[in-house]
Amino acid sequence: MFMFIPRQPCLLVLLALCYAASPSDAAIVSDFNHVESCKDSLYMGTPPRGITTTHLKKICQYYDDRPRYVTLYDPVRRIPIYSAYTFKKTEASHRMDFPWMYEPQLAKLDGSDNMLPYPTGYLHMKFEDSQAVLDDYSDVVLYERGQLNPDQHQSDPSDRAATYTLTNVVPEIREFSVGAWQEYQERVRVRLNNFCRGTAFIVTGVTTKGNTIRRNNQDRLAIPEDLWSAYCCSDYDRNAPHHIRTLFPAWAALAKNSKEVNLVHEMSMWDLESYLKQNMEVDLNLQIFYENCASPSSLPASLHHTI
Repeated sequence: MFMFIPRQPCLLVLLALCYAASPSDAAIVSDFNHVESCKDSLYMGTPPRGITTTHLKKICQYYDDRPRYVTLYDPVRRIPIYSAYTFKKTEASHRMDFPWMYEPQLAKLDGSDNMLPYPTGYLHMKFEDSQAVLDDYSDVVLYERGQLNPDQHQSDPSDRAATYTLTNVVPEIREFSVGAWQEYQERVRVRLNNFCRGTAFIVTGVTTKGNTIRRNNQDRLAIPEDLWSAYCCSDYDRNAPHHIRTLFPAWAALAKNSKEVNLVHEMSMWDLESYLKQNMEVDLNLQIFYENCASPSSLPASLHHTI
């Protein structure tokens, strides 16, 4: 009887293909733009370029077995450098109440890609070296847990729940968090609701200057010096009033994480990137959005805001 026995190299190739297709360890990735599930959160599937810090972790934020957004995370300072997400139109501006979660892949504690609710008792000590834990915020009355991807910018309950991970959170001065910054987030929500006709991509991040929250005589969390944010919507309402059209296709904002001097300054992408080149670990090629969110319109760039 003739029997076909596959050669060993073929078997190895088959195993390699199966492994590559497996979703395991998809939460921590080597490159956002090389993982299909992460690319949807980024304009043209391309993350911000020019960030030179080498120890940062790229997290594809999974919740309920689906990727929701991406975060560039600093496990040394235990805060996100930025979160990038797609804005979802919503009528609700109030925050929801979901349990806080952590990222098991940062500590390699669990085979799941999904963010998980914080455990009870002292189990968090197993992963507190790699990320922030609830105890870091428990005795700091000056600070709020500020979401870089705010739940007010999401509509689906699962997308909103996914913003409640401490890998998406930085310490924000309370007066700033519930005041000027929250007002800015609401202003952007209304603006994109009304005038962005396509998909809006948002990147929100921080700068730091060395100030930290301490616990048990150890530096635990870096305190942001600035918060910055930028959106990109290349398909916008070209019949909007002129003062609105000047805020598209891309616009940005910058503010001090401060109790008093904390006004949010809206500005061009060029102005924001110029500031970040002086205040972040980036090179001169820093670019938040691919090709600066160039509009796909066939009109010359000089006419984008005049029609």
